[in-house]
Amino acid sequence: MVMEAEESMRNEFTAVVERDKRWLYRLLSGDSGANGQGRTKSAALKSLTAAIALILEDRRKDGLRGVPAKAAREKVIVG
Repeated sequence: MVMEAEESMRNEFTAVVERDKRWLYRLLSGDSGANGQGRTKSAALKSLTAAIALILEDRRKDGLRGVPAKAAREKVIVG
């Protein structure tokens, strides 16, 4: 099944929650290197979401480096 260009890609991750005094931390499980923090659960989650988005954007751009401009690009859904 080919994903239409106007559809957005959805990613789901599991975060490990730790509390350290007044700050809440959200640490993403796995090797992504993303983490977020905040004084509230909502702020920490927002921080983590932003960090993951930056990492994914960079990885997607990196994956397309060196691809010829005339090459066909198709999105596929896995899972």
